[in-house]
Amino acid sequence: MEKIPMTAAGYTALEQELQHCQGVERPRIIQQITEARTHGDLSENAEYHAAKEQQSLNEGRIDELQDKLARADIIDVSKLSGDTITFGATVTLIDEDTEEKKVWQIVGEPEANAKAGKISITSPLARALIGKTKGATVEVNAPGGAKGYEIKKVEWR
Repeated sequence: MEKIPMTAAGYTALEQELQHCQGVERPRIIQQITEARTHGDLSENAEYHAAKEQQSLNEGRIDELQDKLARADIIDVSKLSGDTITFGATVTLIDEDTEEKKVWQIVGEPEANAKAGKISITSPLARALIGKTKGATVEVNAPGGAKGYEIKKVEWR
């Protein structure tokens, strides 16, 4: 069973989603199924089939969340330090082409969210950054083509 690295915040978010799926969604879907059953013939009951589909998706998500939480390797980023980029580091980069500044935190796959500035440790950018220090330049072979970045800052928050 392979461990999944994640931050404490990422673990908490998965726990909250699991509680929501089990405590809110599951009872709501059961209620929908119960109501749909009262509408007669189940073979032609679209509401019943839609509710059963929702139930299947919700139960699948619950299983997935339980698996990820069971395999979680929680890394407390606040206890990390240093100049070398590793898991949990928040890195400020300057795009060498556009001079655009970007800030990324390297996190585990389950908590990656580009809109929130969190990239997966398995992403091409994160793999290129691991082991580098402030002032270094990295070239990333991303799906959109090669991009160059200069590392401006490495923080632990």
